[in-house]
Amino acid sequence: MNNNTHSSDVIVIGGGLVGSSVAYGLLRQGLSGTILDGADDTIRPSRGNFGLVWVQGKGFGMADYARWSFGSARQWPALRDELQAQTGIDVELMQPGGLHICLSEEEMAQRVDKLRWLESEVGDPAYRSTVLSRDEAAEHLPGLGPEVVGATYSAMDGHCNPLKLLRALYSANIAKGARIHNRMQVDAIRKDGGIFHVSAGERAWQAPRIVIAAGHATQQLSAMVGMFVPVRPNKGQVFITERVQPFLPHPTNYVRQTDEGTVQIGDSMEELGFDDMVRVPVSAKIAARAVKCFPVLANARVVRTWAALRVMSPDGFPMYQESDSHPGAFAVTCHSGVTLAAQHVFCIAPWVATGLRPAAIEAFPATRFTPETEVKPYGI
Repeated sequence: MNNNTHSSDVIVIGGGLVGSSVAYGLLRQGLSGTILDGADDTIRPSRGNFGLVWVQGKGFGMADYARWSFGSARQWPALRDELQAQTGIDVELMQPGGLHICLSEEEMAQRVDKLRWLESEVGDPAYRSTVLSRDEAAEHLPGLGPEVVGATYSAMDGHCNPLKLLRALYSANIAKGARIHNRMQVDAIRKDGGIFHVSAGERAWQAPRIVIAAGHATQQLSAMVGMFVPVRPNKGQVFITERVQPFLPHPTNYVRQTDEGTVQIGDSMEELGFDDMVRVPVSAKIAARAVKCFPVLANARVVRTWAALRVMSPDGFPMYQESDSHPGAFAVTCHSGVTLAAQHVFCIAPWVATGLRPAAIEAFPATRFTPETEVKPYGI
Protein backbone atom coordinates (compact mmCIF):
# COMPACT_ATOMS: atom_id res chain seq x y z
CA MET A 1 0.00 0.00 0.00
CA ASN A 2 1.19 3.49 -0.88
CA ASN A 3 2.13 5.33 2.32
CA ASN A 4 0.14 8.30 1.03
CA THR A 5 -3.04 6.25 0.66
CA HIS A 6 -5.60 6.58 3.45
CA SER A 7 -7.91 3.65 4.23
CA SER A 8 -11.43 3.70 5.64
CA ASP A 9 -14.60 1.60 5.53
CA VAL A 10 -16.29 3.89 3.02
CA ILE A 11 -15.46 6.84 0.79
CA VAL A 12 -18.22 9.33 0.02
CA ILE A 13 -17.54 11.51 -3.00
CA GLY A 14 -19.54 14.69 -2.53
CA GLY A 15 -19.97 16.80 0.59
CA GLY A 16 -23.28 18.48 -0.17
CA LEU A 17 -26.56 17.67 1.52
CA VAL A 18 -26.96 14.29 -0.17
CA GLY A 19 -23.40 13.09 0.38
CA SER A 20 -23.21 14.47 3.93
CA SER A 21 -26.52 12.83 4.88
CA VAL A 22 -25.46 9.42 3.59
CA ALA A 23 -22.06 9.81 5.24
CA TYR A 24 -23.66 10.66 8.57
CA GLY A 25 -25.92 7.61 8.31
CA LEU A 26 -22.89 5.39 7.71
CA LEU A 27 -20.83 6.91 10.50
CA ARG A 28 -23.65 6.54 13.02
CA GLN A 29 -23.51 2.78 12.34
CA GLY A 30 -19.88 2.67 13.38
CA LEU A 31 -18.18 2.71 9.98
CA SER A 32 -15.12 4.85 9.40
CA GLY A 33 -15.53 7.32 6.58
CA THR A 34 -13.74 9.66 4.22
CA ILE A 35 -15.62 12.50 2.51
CA LEU A 36 -14.12 14.06 -0.61
CA ASP A 37 -15.61 17.43 -1.42
CA GLY A 38 -15.02 19.95 -4.16
CA ALA A 39 -13.77 23.52 -4.07
CA ASP A 40 -15.71 26.63 -3.09
CA ASP A 41 -16.25 27.50 -6.76
CA THR A 42 -17.73 24.08 -7.55
CA ILE A 43 -21.39 24.20 -8.63
CA ARG A 44 -23.20 23.55 -5.34
CA PRO A 45 -26.97 23.01 -5.37
CA SER A 46 -26.90 22.52 -1.58
CA ARG A 47 -26.00 26.16 -1.02
CA GLY A 48 -28.96 27.33 -3.08
CA ASN A 49 -31.58 25.03 -1.62
CA PHE A 50 -34.96 26.58 -0.86
CA GLY A 51 -35.24 24.71 2.43
CA LEU A 52 -38.66 23.10 2.11
CA VAL A 53 -39.45 19.75 3.70
CA TRP A 54 -42.24 19.19 1.23
CA VAL A 55 -44.60 16.33 0.46
CA GLN A 56 -47.83 17.52 -1.16
CA GLY A 57 -47.86 17.18 -4.92
CA LYS A 58 -44.56 15.32 -5.14
CA GLY A 59 -44.67 12.05 -7.03
CA PHE A 60 -47.35 12.74 -9.63
CA GLY A 61 -46.91 9.88 -12.09
CA MET A 62 -44.80 7.88 -9.60
CA ALA A 63 -46.57 7.21 -6.33
CA ASP A 64 -43.46 5.54 -4.92
CA TYR A 65 -41.81 8.94 -4.82
CA ALA A 66 -44.77 10.37 -2.92
CA ARG A 67 -44.41 7.57 -0.36
CA TRP A 68 -40.64 8.09 -0.20
CA SER A 69 -41.03 11.83 0.44
CA PHE A 70 -43.82 11.29 2.98
CA GLY A 71 -41.71 8.75 4.85
CA SER A 72 -38.82 11.20 5.02
CA ALA A 73 -41.00 14.04 6.35
CA ARG A 74 -42.22 11.71 9.10
CA GLN A 75 -38.65 10.90 10.14
CA TRP A 76 -37.41 14.48 10.00
CA PRO A 77 -38.11 15.33 13.68
CA ALA A 78 -35.92 12.41 14.74
CA LEU A 79 -33.12 13.64 12.48
CA ARG A 80 -33.42 17.19 13.81
CA ASP A 81 -33.27 16.02 17.42
CA GLU A 82 -30.31 13.74 16.78
CA LEU A 83 -28.29 16.40 14.98
CA GLN A 84 -28.98 18.95 17.71
CA ALA A 85 -27.93 16.46 20.39
CA GLN A 86 -24.75 15.68 18.44
CA THR A 87 -23.76 19.23 17.50
CA GLY A 88 -25.82 21.77 19.43
CA ILE A 89 -27.01 23.18 16.08
CA ASP A 90 -30.74 23.76 15.70
CA VAL A 91 -31.60 23.37 12.01
CA GLU A 92 -34.85 25.27 12.67
CA LEU A 93 -37.20 22.56 11.44
CA MET A 94 -40.81 23.69 11.52
CA GLN A 95 -43.64 21.51 10.24
CA PRO A 96 -46.79 23.61 10.72
CA GLY A 97 -48.25 22.45 7.42
CA GLY A 98 -47.75 24.13 4.06
CA LEU A 99 -49.92 25.75 1.41
CA HIS A 100 -49.68 25.59 -2.36
CA ILE A 101 -51.19 28.85 -3.61
CA CYS A 102 -53.14 29.04 -6.88
CA LEU A 103 -53.73 32.22 -8.89
CA SER A 104 -56.30 30.91 -11.38
CA GLU A 105 -59.23 28.53 -11.43
CA GLU A 106 -57.46 26.43 -14.06
CA GLU A 107 -54.37 26.10 -11.89
CA MET A 108 -56.58 25.18 -8.93
CA ALA A 109 -58.44 22.48 -10.88
CA GLN A 110 -55.20 20.92 -12.12
CA ARG A 111 -53.80 20.98 -8.63
CA VAL A 112 -56.81 19.22 -7.14
CA ASP A 113 -56.75 16.52 -9.83
CA LYS A 114 -53.07 15.86 -9.16
CA LEU A 115 -53.54 15.58 -5.40
CA ARG A 116 -56.55 13.30 -5.66
CA TRP A 117 -54.60 10.96 -7.95
CA LEU A 118 -51.74 10.89 -5.46
CA GLU A 119 -54.00 10.18 -2.49
CA SER A 120 -55.64 7.33 -4.38
CA GLU A 121 -52.32 5.81 -5.42
CA VAL A 122 -50.48 6.25 -2.11
CA GLY A 123 -53.32 4.64 -0.18
CA ASP A 124 -52.29 5.91 3.26
CA PRO A 125 -55.05 7.66 5.26
CA ALA A 126 -52.41 9.96 6.77
CA TYR A 127 -51.40 11.14 3.33
CA ARG A 128 -54.00 13.87 2.83
CA SER A 129 -54.30 17.36 1.42
CA THR A 130 -57.16 19.78 1.94
CA VAL A 131 -58.58 22.04 -0.75
CA LEU A 132 -59.10 25.58 0.55
CA SER A 133 -61.16 28.39 -0.88
CA ARG A 134 -59.60 31.82 -0.95
CA ASP A 135 -61.29 32.74 2.35
CA GLU A 136 -60.23 29.48 3.98
CA ALA A 137 -56.65 29.98 2.78
CA ALA A 138 -56.70 33.50 4.21
CA GLU A 139 -57.48 32.05 7.64
CA HIS A 140 -54.06 30.37 7.48
CA LEU A 141 -52.37 33.27 5.70
CA PRO A 142 -54.11 36.56 6.56
CA GLY A 143 -51.98 38.61 4.16
CA LEU A 144 -53.11 36.88 0.97
CA GLY A 145 -53.62 39.08 -2.06
CA PRO A 146 -56.98 39.49 -3.85
CA GLU A 147 -55.83 37.59 -6.95
CA VAL A 148 -55.40 34.33 -5.03
CA VAL A 149 -58.30 32.00 -5.89
CA GLY A 150 -57.49 29.26 -3.38
CA ALA A 151 -54.86 26.87 -2.11
CA THR A 152 -54.22 23.32 -1.06
CA TYR A 153 -53.02 22.61 2.46
CA SER A 154 -51.08 19.66 3.82
CA ALA A 155 -50.16 19.11 7.43
CA MET A 156 -47.22 17.02 6.16
CA ASP A 157 -45.22 20.02 4.94
CA GLY A 158 -42.66 22.29 6.57
CA HIS A 159 -39.25 23.88 6.17
CA CYS A 160 -35.84 24.23 7.77
CA ASN A 161 -32.70 26.31 7.42
CA PRO A 162 -30.73 24.42 4.72
CA LEU A 163 -27.41 26.09 5.52
CA LYS A 164 -27.74 25.17 9.19
CA LEU A 165 -28.60 21.63 8.10
CA LEU A 166 -25.45 21.44 6.00
CA ARG A 167 -23.41 22.83 8.89
CA ALA A 168 -24.96 20.37 11.36
CA LEU A 169 -24.20 17.41 9.11
CA TYR A 170 -20.62 18.61 8.63
CA SER A 171 -20.14 19.03 12.38
CA ALA A 172 -21.76 15.68 13.19
CA ASN A 173 -19.56 13.90 10.65
CA ILE A 174 -16.43 15.47 12.10
CA ALA A 175 -17.56 14.51 15.61
CA LYS A 176 -17.97 10.90 14.50
CA GLY A 177 -14.46 10.77 13.09
CA ALA A 178 -14.95 11.48 9.41
CA ARG A 179 -11.96 12.71 7.47
CA ILE A 180 -13.21 15.51 5.22
CA HIS A 181 -11.01 16.69 2.36
CA ASN A 182 -12.01 19.85 0.53
CA ARG A 183 -10.93 21.16 -2.87
CA MET A 184 -10.69 17.61 -4.20
CA GLN A 185 -11.43 16.82 -7.84
CA VAL A 186 -11.61 13.06 -8.19
CA ASP A 187 -9.96 11.98 -11.43
CA ALA A 188 -9.88 8.18 -11.14
CA ILE A 189 -11.72 5.31 -9.47
CA ARG A 190 -10.64 1.71 -9.88
CA LYS A 191 -11.28 -1.55 -8.06
CA ASP A 192 -8.59 -4.08 -7.25
CA GLY A 193 -9.06 -7.16 -5.09
CA GLY A 194 -12.34 -5.97 -3.62
CA ILE A 195 -10.95 -2.54 -2.70
CA PHE A 196 -11.76 0.74 -4.43
CA HIS A 197 -8.90 3.12 -5.08
CA VAL A 198 -9.86 6.76 -5.51
CA SER A 199 -7.43 9.46 -6.54
CA ALA A 200 -7.51 13.23 -6.87
CA GLY A 201 -4.24 14.51 -8.27
CA GLU A 202 -1.46 13.24 -6.02
CA ARG A 203 -3.87 12.25 -3.22
CA ALA A 204 -5.25 8.72 -2.88
CA TRP A 205 -7.72 6.84 -0.70
CA GLN A 206 -9.04 3.31 -0.53
CA ALA A 207 -12.11 1.57 0.88
CA PRO A 208 -14.27 -1.50 0.20
CA ARG A 209 -17.29 0.76 -0.46
CA ILE A 210 -17.73 4.07 -2.22
CA VAL A 211 -20.73 6.36 -2.55
CA ILE A 212 -20.88 8.76 -5.48
CA ALA A 213 -23.10 11.67 -4.46
CA ALA A 214 -21.27 14.36 -6.37
CA GLY A 215 -24.15 16.36 -7.81
CA HIS A 216 -23.50 17.33 -11.40
CA ALA A 217 -20.29 15.24 -11.48
CA THR A 218 -22.16 12.06 -10.58
CA GLN A 219 -22.66 10.91 -14.17
CA GLN A 220 -18.98 11.22 -15.08
CA LEU A 221 -17.73 9.55 -11.89
CA SER A 222 -20.30 6.75 -11.97
CA ALA A 223 -19.15 5.79 -15.46
CA MET A 224 -15.75 4.90 -13.93
CA VAL A 225 -17.43 2.03 -12.07
CA GLY A 226 -19.74 0.81 -14.82
CA MET A 227 -22.90 2.82 -14.09
CA PHE A 228 -24.93 5.09 -16.32
CA VAL A 229 -26.41 7.74 -14.01
CA PRO A 230 -27.71 10.57 -16.20
CA VAL A 231 -28.05 13.96 -14.53
CA ARG A 232 -28.68 17.39 -15.95
CA PRO A 233 -28.93 20.91 -14.53
CA ASN A 234 -32.17 22.78 -14.04
CA LYS A 235 -31.85 26.39 -12.95
CA GLY A 236 -33.88 28.02 -10.23
CA GLN A 237 -33.59 31.65 -9.14
CA VAL A 238 -34.10 32.75 -5.57
CA PHE A 239 -34.14 36.01 -3.68
CA ILE A 240 -33.97 36.97 -0.06
CA THR A 241 -35.56 40.11 1.35
CA GLU A 242 -34.58 42.17 4.34
CA ARG A 243 -35.92 41.05 7.71
CA VAL A 244 -39.59 41.91 8.09
CA GLN A 245 -42.17 41.46 10.82
CA PRO A 246 -43.53 37.89 10.94
CA PHE A 247 -46.48 37.57 8.55
CA LEU A 248 -46.14 34.05 7.12
CA PRO A 249 -46.91 31.33 9.69
CA HIS A 250 -46.85 28.58 7.04
CA PRO A 251 -44.39 27.92 4.23
CA THR A 252 -45.81 28.01 0.72
CA ASN A 253 -44.64 26.49 -2.53
CA TYR A 254 -42.65 29.60 -3.53
CA VAL A 255 -42.58 32.00 -0.60
CA ARG A 256 -41.43 31.23 2.94
CA GLN A 257 -40.33 33.32 5.90
CA THR A 258 -37.13 32.05 7.44
CA ASP A 259 -36.33 31.60 11.11
CA GLU A 260 -34.30 34.82 10.86
CA GLY A 261 -37.23 36.92 9.60
CA THR A 262 -36.12 37.25 5.99
CA VAL A 263 -38.43 36.14 3.18
CA GLN A 264 -37.21 33.64 0.61
CA ILE A 265 -38.88 33.73 -2.81
CA GLY A 266 -38.39 31.49 -5.83
CA ASP A 267 -40.28 29.21 -8.18
CA SER A 268 -38.48 29.27 -11.53
CA MET A 269 -37.33 26.28 -13.58
CA GLU A 270 -35.14 26.86 -16.62
CA GLU A 271 -33.30 24.54 -19.00
CA LEU A 272 -30.15 26.53 -19.76
CA GLY A 273 -27.34 24.07 -19.19
CA PHE A 274 -24.78 25.27 -16.66
CA ASP A 275 -25.75 28.92 -16.90
CA ASP A 276 -26.18 30.04 -13.28
CA MET A 277 -26.49 33.77 -13.93
CA VAL A 278 -29.40 35.67 -12.44
CA ARG A 279 -31.66 36.91 -15.24
CA VAL A 280 -33.72 40.03 -14.63
CA PRO A 281 -36.80 39.02 -16.71
CA VAL A 282 -37.14 35.80 -14.73
CA SER A 283 -36.57 37.64 -11.45
CA ALA A 284 -39.29 40.10 -12.40
CA LYS A 285 -41.79 37.27 -12.97
CA ILE A 286 -40.90 35.67 -9.64
CA ALA A 287 -41.31 38.99 -7.83
CA ALA A 288 -44.62 39.78 -9.54
CA ARG A 289 -46.09 36.41 -8.59
CA ALA A 290 -44.91 36.78 -4.99
CA VAL A 291 -46.49 40.24 -4.69
CA LYS A 292 -49.77 38.95 -6.12
CA CYS A 293 -49.79 36.35 -3.37
CA PHE A 294 -48.58 38.66 -0.59
CA PRO A 295 -48.94 42.39 -1.37
CA VAL A 296 -46.93 43.28 1.76
CA LEU A 297 -43.83 42.16 -0.15
CA ALA A 298 -44.15 45.05 -2.60
CA ASN A 299 -42.27 47.29 -0.16
CA ALA A 300 -39.68 44.75 1.00
CA ARG A 301 -36.10 45.32 -0.11
CA VAL A 302 -34.28 42.45 -1.80
CA VAL A 303 -30.86 42.02 -0.18
CA ARG A 304 -29.57 38.98 -2.00
CA THR A 305 -30.37 37.02 -5.14
CA TRP A 306 -28.79 34.00 -6.78
CA ALA A 307 -29.39 31.12 -9.15
CA ALA A 308 -28.69 27.48 -8.34
CA LEU A 309 -28.67 24.38 -10.52
CA ARG A 310 -30.83 21.47 -9.45
CA VAL A 311 -29.46 17.99 -10.10
CA MET A 312 -32.17 16.34 -12.17
CA SER A 313 -32.63 12.89 -13.66
CA PRO A 314 -34.48 12.56 -16.98
CA ASP A 315 -37.81 12.03 -15.17
CA GLY A 316 -37.07 14.22 -12.15
CA PHE A 317 -37.08 11.38 -9.61
CA PRO A 318 -34.13 10.09 -7.54
CA MET A 319 -31.60 7.49 -8.61
CA TYR A 320 -30.16 4.95 -6.17
CA GLN A 321 -27.92 2.38 -7.82
CA GLU A 322 -25.26 -0.16 -6.92
CA SER A 323 -22.90 -1.09 -9.72
CA ASP A 324 -23.35 -4.57 -11.16
CA SER A 325 -19.82 -4.64 -12.52
CA HIS A 326 -18.23 -3.05 -9.43
CA PRO A 327 -20.23 -4.23 -6.37
CA GLY A 328 -19.75 -1.92 -3.43
CA ALA A 329 -19.94 1.22 -5.58
CA PHE A 330 -23.16 3.18 -5.09
CA ALA A 331 -24.60 6.24 -6.81
CA VAL A 332 -27.04 8.44 -4.91
CA THR A 333 -28.61 11.48 -6.52
CA CYS A 334 -31.77 13.56 -6.23
CA HIS A 335 -32.91 17.18 -6.37
CA SER A 336 -34.58 17.15 -2.92
CA GLY A 337 -31.62 16.97 -0.59
CA VAL A 338 -33.50 18.66 2.27
CA THR A 339 -36.79 16.76 2.09
CA LEU A 340 -35.05 13.41 1.61
CA ALA A 341 -32.26 13.95 4.15
CA ALA A 342 -33.93 11.70 6.72
CA GLN A 343 -34.34 8.86 4.23
CA HIS A 344 -30.72 9.19 3.20
CA VAL A 345 -29.60 8.91 6.83
CA PHE A 346 -31.97 6.20 8.02
CA CYS A 347 -32.57 4.11 4.87
CA ILE A 348 -29.96 4.70 2.16
CA ALA A 349 -26.96 4.48 4.51
CA PRO A 350 -27.96 1.02 5.84
CA TRP A 351 -28.30 -0.16 2.23
CA VAL A 352 -24.75 0.98 1.48
CA ALA A 353 -23.49 -0.62 4.69
CA THR A 354 -25.12 -4.00 4.12
CA GLY A 355 -25.80 -4.23 0.39
CA LEU A 356 -29.42 -5.15 1.15
CA ARG A 357 -31.52 -2.95 -1.13
CA PRO A 358 -34.69 -1.77 0.66
CA ALA A 359 -38.03 -2.29 -1.02
CA ALA A 360 -38.79 1.42 -0.66
CA ILE A 361 -36.26 2.32 -3.37
CA GLU A 362 -37.05 -0.41 -5.88
CA ALA A 363 -38.66 2.21 -8.14
CA PHE A 364 -35.51 4.34 -8.34
CA PRO A 365 -32.70 2.41 -10.05
CA ALA A 366 -30.55 4.33 -12.49
CA THR A 367 -30.97 1.37 -14.85
CA ARG A 368 -34.45 2.66 -15.76
CA PHE A 369 -32.59 5.04 -18.09
CA THR A 370 -30.52 4.45 -21.20
CA PRO A 371 -28.66 7.01 -23.32
CA GLU A 372 -31.74 7.05 -25.57
CA THR A 373 -34.20 7.80 -22.76
CA GLU A 374 -36.48 10.71 -23.57
CA VAL A 375 -36.42 13.51 -21.06
CA LYS A 376 -39.89 13.85 -19.55
CA PRO A 377 -41.51 16.73 -17.66
CA TYR A 378 -40.17 16.79 -14.12
CA GLY A 379 -42.38 15.21 -11.49
CA ILE A 380 -41.62 17.65 -8.71
